[in-house]
Amino acid sequence: MPRTTDRLPFPYRPETTIVAQRLAALQGALDWAAAATVAAPWVRAVRENPPPFWAMESLLREYPISSAEGLALMRLAEALLRVPDAETAIALTADQLGRADFDGAADSTLARLSSSAIAMSKHFLPEAGNQPGLMVKLGARTVVAATLRAVQLLGRQFVLGQTIEEGMKEAASARKKLDQLRFSFDMLGEGARTDADALRYLASYQSAIAAIARTADPKRSPAHNDGISIKLSALHPRYEDVQHGRVMEELVPRVWTLCRAAAEANLNLTIDAEEVDRLELSLDVFEALAQRVAEHCPQWAGLGLAMQAYQTRAVELIEHVAALARQYKIRFMCRLVKGAYWDAEIKRAQELGLAAYPVFTHKHHTDVSYLACARALLDAPDAIFPQFATHNAGTISAILQMASRHGVPFELQRLHGMGEGIYREVLKNPLVACRVYAPVGAHRDLLAYLVRRLLENGANSSFVHQLADESVGMDELLISPLRLEPQPSLPLPAELYGAKRANSQGLDLAVVSHREPLLAALASTPVPTIPEASTADTEAACAQAVTAFAGWNHTPVAERAATLRRAADALQQQLPRFCALLVKEAHKTWGDAVSEVREAVDFLRFYANDAERVMAPQTLPGPTGESNTLWLEGRGAWVCISPWNFPLAIFMGQVAAALATGNTVLAKPAEQTPAVASEAVKLLHAAGVPAKALQLLHGPGETVGASLVAQPGIAGVVFTGSTQVAKIIQRALAAKDGAIVPLIAETGGINAMLVDSTALPEQVADAVVQSAFRSAGQRCSALRLLCLHEGIADHVIAMIQGAAKELVAGQPAELATDLGPVIDAEAFDGIGRHLQRLHAEAKPLLPAAEPATTLPNLIPPQMFEVGAIADVKAEIFGPVLQVVRWGGDPTDVIRQINALGYGLTLGIQTRIDSRAQALATAARVGNVYVNRNMIGAVVGVQPFGGEGLSGTGPKAGGPNYLQRFCAEQTLTINTTAAGGNVALFAGPALHRP
Repeated sequence: MPRTTDRLPFPYRPETTIVAQRLAALQGALDWAAAATVAAPWVRAVRENPPPFWAMESLLREYPISSAEGLALMRLAEALLRVPDAETAIALTADQLGRADFDGAADSTLARLSSSAIAMSKHFLPEAGNQPGLMVKLGARTVVAATLRAVQLLGRQFVLGQTIEEGMKEAASARKKLDQLRFSFDMLGEGARTDADALRYLASYQSAIAAIARTADPKRSPAHNDGISIKLSALHPRYEDVQHGRVMEELVPRVWTLCRAAAEANLNLTIDAEEVDRLELSLDVFEALAQRVAEHCPQWAGLGLAMQAYQTRAVELIEHVAALARQYKIRFMCRLVKGAYWDAEIKRAQELGLAAYPVFTHKHHTDVSYLACARALLDAPDAIFPQFATHNAGTISAILQMASRHGVPFELQRLHGMGEGIYREVLKNPLVACRVYAPVGAHRDLLAYLVRRLLENGANSSFVHQLADESVGMDELLISPLRLEPQPSLPLPAELYGAKRANSQGLDLAVVSHREPLLAALASTPVPTIPEASTADTEAACAQAVTAFAGWNHTPVAERAATLRRAADALQQQLPRFCALLVKEAHKTWGDAVSEVREAVDFLRFYANDAERVMAPQTLPGPTGESNTLWLEGRGAWVCISPWNFPLAIFMGQVAAALATGNTVLAKPAEQTPAVASEAVKLLHAAGVPAKALQLLHGPGETVGASLVAQPGIAGVVFTGSTQVAKIIQRALAAKDGAIVPLIAETGGINAMLVDSTALPEQVADAVVQSAFRSAGQRCSALRLLCLHEGIADHVIAMIQGAAKELVAGQPAELATDLGPVIDAEAFDGIGRHLQRLHAEAKPLLPAAEPATTLPNLIPPQMFEVGAIADVKAEIFGPVLQVVRWGGDPTDVIRQINALGYGLTLGIQTRIDSRAQALATAARVGNVYVNRNMIGAVVGVQPFGGEGLSGTGPKAGGPNYLQRFCAEQTLTINTTAAGGNVALFAGPALHRP
């Protein structure tokens, strides 16, 4: 069952209000000037005696992340070790090193040597896009081998050991030099995509706890023993709020086995922090564990939780966790961190159109929050043992100052490989304890994690970066964060597109208060029955539309645009009701329904703005004595034929484009989804669109649609649907007498994704599952053909198989459902015939679809391996993915994809930037997506439409779309017809006698 209450405050609140509260909480609790005075000698000592050359501070000094050289090395570190084939490794190395200038002067002897070596190595690498000769190829292999070795050595500085035994050995060695050290080992990796991944991570954690326990002293408190950090998303493949029931049932028992083992050895087990949308779920899991601790091992004080200060709810989180400790009469260990997913949280809030950001946008606001959180932790010694993770000298000094005033035990924490210089100075005080957060695992698996840490700590605004930059003075480095900025550092999500067009507002389905209006609308919204139109109705409607055209076309464009904006605002206000209609009539899941309503709102606003732009008269240059003006106006009555897969967004986009440009509209929705269209038309009429300027005609395409297209007064047709029907419309229009009628057609495609061996498998699996199976594969843009490099195909296929099996196919009104049924029995039967053929001709990679007994027309994800790209003959409009392996030149793969004749969407997964650009250029495809999914084009951001068998263009939601709905007129006036040229008379007397 989904959650029905939220534990914490609403996450999307104004930043300034929260920071003002945090500053108020720190009044009188902290003397920053004194803290800075204490920290200054640490900074001077680090700068005078820098850490070894491989440490973070030294690395950043030589190759800042903001530089091309630093970025090139980071990208190589992220990808090179996982590339199985030499050719791709050479291409990746050449691509990244070729983007940077290692020939420039460097500050240190080491940097000069390394830069010279890299610059010389570049001469042995092929230039991007060129085939290397034998000598270059031999030299390139040597360079790649050396680069691999360098990356492995780099990995050793940030990964304590490749096994837990190796990590513990390194920890013991470090502790001999510094007795105050403890360690928290983390068996790091990406989150689980499959249950097999989750069970493998579970076994890894169990093995690590057993190893740590062998050297721990169970009589000592967890604060004095080494411990372990675990990631809940690594222990369950669907660690998501909407999968709450599964998580509580399946994950909690797994984590409890780890807790019980840690408790027996009296170790600290910390649950790592994750993204904002998982926080409430994490708290439910945490409380379930706390209940078991209280029942079975109440003396254990080692259960811990990491808390992110950059979250706007961080202080309330601490208060809630302290209350849980008191409720269950146990004590927790809480690690306070700044936070590691800032960029992802910002992007998610922007994409979802949320009211504000769930994290602070100013770095010093996060610092303020950290200090306020520190005070809250120190104020709860009965409930919490505080652990402060930071590399910032000023923050460390402030923590020591506040802790001394409170007189309570605590520890500091740092990440292995980072902050060593500062902590070398801080730990000269023997009373200060420090726990090292120590990644353990194979470098190949951990380097993506390493890159995240490099980015996070190497950003220009971070203390670690500024510490390495000696041009940053002491006053600037240790400046007080205790100040309030009046505005966020980024535009709010609503302001993403500037002042002229508001971003549509969305919902976060992980927030109960956002879900409640949707569920209420589901219970109260009926699906009305829409009467079908007759042939006579279409004739009468066409006549009315032709008559109404002159009045609507002569309505000022600003007035038409205002009408569409009123409709957009009304639709935004009625989002829950329209979502419920989409769920009931079109079998949309809630996430898809919210996205679709938002897209319709965006279409209305975008076309309102763009109509004012494109329809403004343009004065053209010409000879003196005449004026030349060009303007656009509507063509007449347009037929808009929209599909069932986006019955609101595409319907509204077509209609809004025609209306904005002064045309009247005869709207023919898909026969499966007339109710959504009918309610959209009512909304537009209520906003001010005249009834005769917009008429709805519901019925079968073979009768009502054909009759509308055949009407003699039609000025244009815009259609979204199958290529077959588009060709029927094209032929019908060509056969008509009279004016040549334009057709705008957006059709489907055999959309492919090309994956090379540099791609991160977890990212590929996410992109494939979303692109192929979301919306039950019923998107024009959906992935149909996956082209995997042969070197990684087996591993990636296994990951996709496991991830697809975790998807929930069922009732779309259930929050946990990932894909609902296909639209109707006809679609179900058509997909079934394709599946029967593929079972005979191809290799099935997922279980066959079973006959639906409880929910008609339900098809779970299906996947088949085929022998060649040319074997994929037709688009299958459902959750069916075909996979092919490739080797050799990826450009040949693109040529084969082009030969299919379609050209709607293409995905490219590669870390070789020049390759991505070259492949995108070679593709005859309308929308190319690199290193992400290939669905969900956003209005005005990713204009959508294809070429070839995939449509005529222009792209919907783009700057060239509205012109196709318009006729152009040029007016030329001879301004000297009555004699004399006033413009020349008023000009400079250059040639007067």
